[in-house]
Amino acid sequence: MRKVESIRYPTVEIRAETFNGSTHVPVPSDSAFLKALLFELRLIDDHIFVEHRDTCTRINHSSVYSVRTEGGDLWPVLAFQKSGLIYACLPLVEETLEPRPPLLTVSGLSQGLALLLGIVDYISPSRKNEAEMSAKIGQLRNLLIQACPLGTPLNTNIRSLNSSFDDIQEMPTDENQPAWRSNTYKGKPQVNVCITEKVKCMQYDKRDVVDMWQVYGAVNCKCDIEGSAPSVTLSLNLPTNGPPLQDIVVHHCVTSVDPAMLMSSSAEPLDDSVYNGPYKFPFIPPSDSFNLCYYTSQVPVPPILGCYQFIEEGSQLKITVNLKLHESIKNSFEYCEARIPFFNRGPIAQLEYKVSYGQLDLSREKSLLVWVIGQKFPKSLEVSLTGTVSFGTAGKEHPTDYVCTGNTAYVKLYFRIPDFTLTGCYVDQHSIQIFVPGKPKITASRELISSDYYIWNSKAPAPM
Repeated sequence: MRKVESIRYPTVEIRAETFNGSTHVPVPSDSAFLKALLFELRLIDDHIFVEHRDTCTRINHSSVYSVRTEGGDLWPVLAFQKSGLIYACLPLVEETLEPRPPLLTVSGLSQGLALLLGIVDYISPSRKNEAEMSAKIGQLRNLLIQACPLGTPLNTNIRSLNSSFDDIQEMPTDENQPAWRSNTYKGKPQVNVCITEKVKCMQYDKRDVVDMWQVYGAVNCKCDIEGSAPSVTLSLNLPTNGPPLQDIVVHHCVTSVDPAMLMSSSAEPLDDSVYNGPYKFPFIPPSDSFNLCYYTSQVPVPPILGCYQFIEEGSQLKITVNLKLHESIKNSFEYCEARIPFFNRGPIAQLEYKVSYGQLDLSREKSLLVWVIGQKFPKSLEVSLTGTVSFGTAGKEHPTDYVCTGNTAYVKLYFRIPDFTLTGCYVDQHSIQIFVPGKPKITASRELISSDYYIWNSKAPAPM
């Protein structure tokens, strides 16, 4: 693991020292910070139990970390992994860090997240082309100087910036035009809004283990509107008795928001005092596509309930998979499939099976079963798979896994449901207010996508 690019802002470090005085923790060298961050993320020395990092009383539910260095604990370090790269920044907290303020009150976190996501959006398309990615990383420092001069994010849409200082255009003369509107649109006004919800799930089918699931959403907008600082107001709506949106983080282009909306946290139990709307966002949109806000929600049930049983009988494995689509879920998929991997074994030599619905395919490597359910569940909303599997001699090319040893195994679901969200959240096109001449064309869509959706073998131990 090596450092790809980094940039430091001495002006920000001086301000941090001013806020915290004698308790200030200096930022170490790049190499020391990288080593400490990799340790905190369990990417090095993960086989060693370290109490301050690995204890069960310290479970991190966010991408914000406290990184231990020789000078003390650096907080809040915002870090996440994407496509083999680690993106990290250390936002300024404009107050004392003792005691630590609530995350929702640290405005630098949302600004830092927007900047990192802008970098991801700039680099990700070139991940499959090493030469192109190297060229983009080489340009990144110049782009960050433009996007974040003196450490203050002004334009998080990195792709909209020029990589050469010779090509930088003059700043707009209109004093009302915000820095994140790097250019002005000419043409018919149109607004595109898409709500994307992702659902994570861990199902065990055990009396003594609680199943877990989490929904998190993002509202993406693209506003092609004339004017240097057009005003747009968008509202998110929920059905009656729908679960409230929580852990809301907004883009810095949002001009005002109800503080109670931002204080609703999934760490607190749901009760009648939890903020449940309205979710109104007035904003001056950037020139390009951006995520207006992120949120989570505590939905009562996962969309697909499952049971996986995997039993070893002599030289064969007997498998049973049952899946049931919850009746409240829209039965119309773009795709839906269950993947059943077999680790630490040889290639599948013999397979006998029966499926009640869909079709079963064997991967080319003969170590993975792919159950293609298709675009609809049957009227019963239930499907099943039974079969026996035997294996050949294992070779180096066959997959191994440190978790899935013995009979510990899982089924992983992949699906997308267009025009549907698990929370019921939607955008009413008629409620979008745009204060510009002409009638804009407004398009609103939504989708539900699976993310790390696991069903573990109920006949064996499983990771919690």
